[in-house]
Amino acid sequence: MVKRYDHKLPRIAGNVTHDFTDAHEVVQEAFFKAHRKLHQFRETARFSTWLIRISLNESFMKVRKLRLARELLVKDLELERESLPFGMTNWASNTEELCSASELAKILRKCLDELNPYLRVVFVLRDIEELPVNETAEALNLTPIAVNARLFRARLHLRYQLSKYFQNTRKNSSALIPV
Repeated sequence: MVKRYDHKLPRIAGNVTHDFTDAHEVVQEAFFKAHRKLHQFRETARFSTWLIRISLNESFMKVRKLRLARELLVKDLELERESLPFGMTNWASNTEELCSASELAKILRKCLDELNPYLRVVFVLRDIEELPVNETAEALNLTPIAVNARLFRARLHLRYQLSKYFQNTRKNSSALIPV
């Protein structure tokens, strides 16, 4: 069980806790709980979904224990009040020209870290881990509609953040590139 899921669960937990040391502790606790409660596993669900749900629950408990939940809620309320502009820069064709792959990875990580954790976890499960909507909904105890809504908000926020960065980069680098 550990060998099969040990590479995926720390990434998922890390995106909730923001600390990969905490994420590994969370995953160890999740494996321990899964082993202890294996008799409670319902065979109507997928085992991976059950294990992801345990890991997410442990991750959220870790965040609560560190008293970050209050700060995260405030950030969530601030995000709700903000209205994202509709006009966003189309930077897709120029991304490779703007930065190397490692720089792009740093930018993406920074934007993901700034994303509200409730949106981030949906984005990670759907777009990074490629879980289907129904499995993501089951793992997060949400409806598929709620998963799609959060995924839309996460993508919109990420696009906005990345558009701002690449728009600024384009302006700053235009003076260096002869026309």
